[in-house]
Amino acid sequence: MREPQSPADAGLNALLGPGSVVEGKLSFKGQVRIEGTFTGEITTTDLLIVGETAKVSANINCGSVVVNGEVIGNIKASDSIELHKPARVKGDLAAPALSIEKGVVFEGQSMMLNGGINLVSFGRRESTPKARGRAKDQDHRSPDSD
Repeated sequence: MREPQSPADAGLNALLGPGSVVEGKLSFKGQVRIEGTFTGEITTTDLLIVGETAKVSANINCGSVVVNGEVIGNIKASDSIELHKPARVKGDLAAPALSIEKGVVFEGQSMMLNGGINLVSFGRRESTPKARGRAKDQDHRSPDSD
């Protein structure tokens, strides 16, 4: 007998279960949850959920992405990206809305998008101005110099 669906799985179109190992290009409509191992490329305008037991090595381009498991690769979302504990993400993130829960491990860069227009480019990291001077320089100012 099958267990009842949780409310979060009610709109689920497909599930790659914990024993699944898939390699290739995944393109879909609706909501897909991955609990197994996936390697390749994922594209949709809808929702992708990466479950706690999932190990995904892919570039992801989706409407919304919720990560609870492991992702190695860049994630771009036209709506939002949510990283929930115990997620582990190694790659760059780009979305108009980003949520990272305390306890998540994230290694990469994040970029905010505005309606599909990049506000910041990942390549601009090197041109970020460096802080100059030392904090102790402030100690040498006299109170009257303000």
